[in-house]
Amino acid sequence: MAGSVFDSQIYGAFFNPGEVGRLFTDTAETRAMLLVEGTLAKAQGELGVIPESSAKAIGRAVVEVNLDAAALKLPTGQNGVPVPGLIAAFRAEMNAPEHAQYVHWGATSQDIMDSALMLRLRQALALVEDQMTATLKTLAGLARSHAELPMPARTYGQHATPTSFGAVVATWGEALWDLLQELPQLRKTCLLISLSGAAGTSNALAPKAAETRAAMAKGLGLSDPMRSWHSDRTPVLRLMDWFLRLNIALGKMGEDCFGLTQSGISEITLGDAGSSSTMPQKQNPVNASALIALARQGSALMSALHNSGLQQHQRDGAAWFTEWLSVPQIVLGSASAARIARELSATITPQPENMLQALERANGMIHAEALSFALSETLPRPAAQATVKRLCQESSGTGQDLRSLAERDFPGLAFDNLFDPVQQLGTAPAEALRFAQKVEELGAADTTS
Repeated sequence: MAGSVFDSQIYGAFFNPGEVGRLFTDTAETRAMLLVEGTLAKAQGELGVIPESSAKAIGRAVVEVNLDAAALKLPTGQNGVPVPGLIAAFRAEMNAPEHAQYVHWGATSQDIMDSALMLRLRQALALVEDQMTATLKTLAGLARSHAELPMPARTYGQHATPTSFGAVVATWGEALWDLLQELPQLRKTCLLISLSGAAGTSNALAPKAAETRAAMAKGLGLSDPMRSWHSDRTPVLRLMDWFLRLNIALGKMGEDCFGLTQSGISEITLGDAGSSSTMPQKQNPVNASALIALARQGSALMSALHNSGLQQHQRDGAAWFTEWLSVPQIVLGSASAARIARELSATITPQPENMLQALERANGMIHAEALSFALSETLPRPAAQATVKRLCQESSGTGQDLRSLAERDFPGLAFDNLFDPVQQLGTAPAEALRFAQKVEELGAADTTS
């Protein structure tokens, strides 16, 4: 098996992270670091920190020079970071020592790598957001179409009370909606430039350190933290937490889809079903299973990443290296899940007949709560609950349905509404429609803007 399923020749199509995968290649990282170096030089040239002619030469070289990422392997192995090798190779390719000497002026490796990471995470967020928006629109359509389609709600894996399929879908979508609303603030507060020098003091950049950082942030389209965050990994942790929570929200959808396609339930079908190598009858919910697996993997990686926040002193190599091992996998896993969820959501088809049969199963005892509240109008609540519990036990023992037993003992009740699942949906239809409406309004706003 390949070291990563995301770029595996065998598993890559299944766990495909889409365009996000291109952001976590050696070439993409090299280009991003060079872009940061070029922007740094431009800001310093404009502020007079380095000669403007040198800044322009560096800027041209960043566009023209095509460094082979493989050439950084040996020096990275020696130095533990790729930036020294990158700078040496870039200066050599410039073939202009009078200008090349000003490359990386006053910066440190972490400044370049953190800034380059933020550039790539910005693109990753945009790409994943597009997938989320498409999924939300599909889910909104399902929620609206099936707002009043009754089905069993399940708690602890057992029938609880009726709900609607539209409300179930809305539950999946609401989690995605909330994550989408977080993005503007997340981008503003976490996609940060890093420029604070060797030990976070910007000593080599003084007295124009703050101006240089601000100009560099503007040039790269990142936020200026107005401080050093070398050893404060909160921005990275918050971004990865967002990716993980997306992964978990999609994993929840996968869990429900997996359960609803199980033999004996079959309340939905999925067009993504995979086949078995030996059992012709199998229709395996492979995409739903992938969402579950990716959520579990992301959670495990996030646990490791949390430890990277425990930085010793002004920079901690071991903690920083932990990010390198975890961050790409978390983002790629989330991107893969977002792509899979978009495909999966478009294939979900409810099976109303099977839902109705499930509601009628177990002698109609899914309506026990409604019956107990109806009896509470004439009996004390504890007595009403005890009475219905006794009737349920009798139903289980004799096979008689709950309604007939209730009609026997309480002939004056209006049983049609009590045992009609459509009448017992509570707020489920309204919740489904409310979710659908706000997603539709988002789409309308996008169209007019």
